[in-house]
Amino acid sequence: MDAKQHLTFETTAFNQEIAHDGNAFIFAKRVLQRPDLPGANFLDLVIMPPGSDIGIHTHEFDNREIYIIISGQGLMRVEDSEFPVGPGHVIVNRPGGTHALRNTGAGDLKLVVIEVPEP
Repeated sequence: MDAKQHLTFETTAFNQEIAHDGNAFIFAKRVLQRPDLPGANFLDLVIMPPGSDIGIHTHEFDNREIYIIISGQGLMRVEDSEFPVGPGHVIVNRPGGTHALRNTGAGDLKLVVIEVPEP
């Protein structure tokens, strides 16, 4: 099986980074992007330690970003609303939308981020 067809948090070599002027380091890795990911711009695996965040930011109108929460607990901001998120939650951030995510739990928050182009 091609390594690009089976992606895991356990075997990914993450990069430490501050995301969108967040307050602490997160661990992220762009594991797929065009042309290996038809129909999407990229797919990232992300691990957010307790207390870390992806800072508030606004996207261009040419894409929408999908957050899929795998494990952990967080507080998601979409536009002017905030709400708790956890395993199994899927958040679709609209083109031109403003959003942020903070880990509010005691353990790591793991998520998959997929950016898809807006026709």
